[in-house]
Amino acid sequence: MANVDSIAVAPADSDPTPPEPAPPPVGRRAATSRVRALVAVAPALFTDGAVLAFALFTVLYHLAFLGDLRPSVTFRIWLVACAVLAVVALLRARRRLAGTPAVSDEPAASADSAPAEPSGARPAVDRRLLIGVPVAAAVAAVSAGVVAGPKVTVWWWIPAVTGLLAAIGGMLLVRRAWLGGPPSTTAAPAPTAGQSAYALVISGLVGISSFFLARNTPDDVYYVGKSVWIAERDLIPLNDFLFSENVLPAMGSQPPIPSIEVFDGAFANVVGIHAASALWYVLLPIMAVLAALALWRLTHRWAPRRPVLAFTVAIAYLYLVAGADAALGTFHLLRLHEGKGMFVSAVIPLMWLYLTEWFDNRSRRSLVLIVALSITAIGLTNTAAIILPMLVGAAGFAMLLVGRWKAAVVAAVAALAYPIGSLVVSRLLLGGMTAEGADDAFFDAAYTYRRTLLFGVVGVISGLALWCGPLLARRRTPALLAAGATLALSVMFVPGVLEVMSALSGISVVLWRVPWLLALPTLIGLLSTVRVPTPRPALNRAAAGGIAVLLVASFALFATPMWSPKSWVDTHSRPTWKLPQQRQKIAFWIKGLDRPQGMLLAPKTIMRTVPIVTSEVRVVLPRDFYLVEYDLTSQFAKDRLLLAEFADGTASPSPAELTPALDRLDVGTICVYNGNQYARATAPQLGYQEFATRPAPGAMTCFGRAD
Repeated sequence: MANVDSIAVAPADSDPTPPEPAPPPVGRRAATSRVRALVAVAPALFTDGAVLAFALFTVLYHLAFLGDLRPSVTFRIWLVACAVLAVVALLRARRRLAGTPAVSDEPAASADSAPAEPSGARPAVDRRLLIGVPVAAAVAAVSAGVVAGPKVTVWWWIPAVTGLLAAIGGMLLVRRAWLGGPPSTTAAPAPTAGQSAYALVISGLVGISSFFLARNTPDDVYYVGKSVWIAERDLIPLNDFLFSENVLPAMGSQPPIPSIEVFDGAFANVVGIHAASALWYVLLPIMAVLAALALWRLTHRWAPRRPVLAFTVAIAYLYLVAGADAALGTFHLLRLHEGKGMFVSAVIPLMWLYLTEWFDNRSRRSLVLIVALSITAIGLTNTAAIILPMLVGAAGFAMLLVGRWKAAVVAAVAALAYPIGSLVVSRLLLGGMTAEGADDAFFDAAYTYRRTLLFGVVGVISGLALWCGPLLARRRTPALLAAGATLALSVMFVPGVLEVMSALSGISVVLWRVPWLLALPTLIGLLSTVRVPTPRPALNRAAAGGIAVLLVASFALFATPMWSPKSWVDTHSRPTWKLPQQRQKIAFWIKGLDRPQGMLLAPKTIMRTVPIVTSEVRVVLPRDFYLVEYDLTSQFAKDRLLLAEFADGTASPSPAELTPALDRLDVGTICVYNGNQYARATAPQLGYQEFATRPAPGAMTCFGRAD
């Protein structure tokens, strides 16, 4: 017999007629309500729209190979397709909203007052785990921050083992909470208008700051140089474009799958501006805004409380923790224009967000966004084909542990089919991929931790965020996915695992990037959401604010900020190209000279700058790093290295050594700094005549081949 207490009794005078809905607000109240609703969803509209748009361009770019379309034609087709899809989406949205009452004009909540996760009773768990996991996490974080230091090369087993134990314990805790908890989800509430407005303002400021910070990296000669080449010629170079005129074989480590350089070059060609200006003055600020909004969306979804505070700490981390070449702060803003920067800063948090939404509701929209984001990822960088399987594998394994194997399999196929498929097709058509031309240095677990998560105080904070992440994230799906990521990376931090992965796959070049799968800035922000036991809510909020202040102060005191010269960054009072200004002026000066036919020989830094300015001036050595692709022992490489050292003034080869190399490379112009006395004196002996001089600063003399 059923328990009578469980039987619902209807009221005696119940009215079956449903109540009349409240009349929608009218006039100014209705307009205000619509504006607030639009502001609240704006971050999602911007980021999702950008993902879909760039995925569409990537697909069109890949299809263009079949029809041999010029990039400008592909770009115009993309513009039309985007306009049509935008109109269709707008009409569908209006139909969905037709007849729906407008959002009521309730008093605006404060920027960080979104409801926290439900505080119902948690399922019983082993108290030994509840105590042991934080202890192991703390030990792992402290020891990793110390052992990863540059002067310590032993005892990595301590953080590796304790970190692995913390990750396993965290996974067990989260799994038990999932299986023993209520079936209803604890998804984050939709962001309020105030929260979204704050995120939009911060993201806009991030975009503005991109104009004034410049970090010149050697890779720009390839990424930006390719955009310049495409913009000036309206062609896609399937062969080498740095050492030859699209004649020599392309670098095996750079298959032409990414579309970001093509997008930039095609945009510049259609609009009629220089590709570097299009990239750094138009596209980079947009990328910066989108990356910040992507970080906000994941942080809001995963934070159990105070998402605005967590987002603020995450942004502060990215700005204040740079310096090291592999630190996430150097990728977030300073190298977003390189596809890998946008991948780690925007694609990674959005992939975790979309996977969270998919596992929560398994909606078709979430699956479409996962597919689109995977296409966007491979359109940004080939690294996506390596990091995405790790990320999706970590998420899928976590979902398998709670019985969601169907959802995990579908997500894996959606997220990996296009990136892996495009790479396979590219390799079948263009030949096997090689590791040559890439950094073949291998970084073990300790050095990988140091390069990305850093060491010292900041390394300890990173370790706490990593190994405590599952305990900090919102319950159920966010906590489970955080546990999966933590466990995956903890396994790879065990000594010998990265070595085995390198031996089996031959991808040692990118294994130091495995921490990218974490969405670390969000986990850093979650540290400020710890619930501190206090008798009053006001004291709890004050404690959370104090933790946030301590975190930001630690970053400011113990790390190198993004704008520091130690981060290889120049700050400017006006928008500039991301190049040393004197080198840029010299490159434009050389471009304007009436030069003899043939290649340009100049100091290495200038030859690395010229392809970013123009593709019309061919240089002897765009970057010596890329010579690995052409065999360092070959005459091809030896000639270029010899001449570059001569132009730099670091070597004094005889005319008898220089003449054959100059003839084989067809060097028409030699430009050297006036301080290189040997080169200035030797050039006439080689059959070159002085024809141009540049005054200080950057005083230079150019010699032309005498006919």
